[in-house]
Amino acid sequence: MTQDELKEVILAVIREIAPEADLVRLEASAKFRDQFEFSSVDFLNFATRLQDRLGIPIPETDFIQLATLAGCLFYLTPKCIQKEG
Repeated sequence: MTQDELKEVILAVIREIAPEADLVRLEASAKFRDQFEFSSVDFLNFATRLQDRLGIPIPETDFIQLATLAGCLFYLTPKCIQKEG
């Protein structure tokens, strides 16, 4: 999976959980909760859906790394590569 494909998966999951989010203006390094209404329950759903969609385990202690788009890409890219390898 390329980083662009991974980004599309992340954005698709955000669209499912927060359809009101303006993803065109999404800043990669800003926290999701600061950019649109993303409650703690939404965030938990986001992390668990990413696990399901990508087929990789994400320990709850690592969820904080998924708080931004840049963080998601940084954390998930090597895991996706490792899964494919």
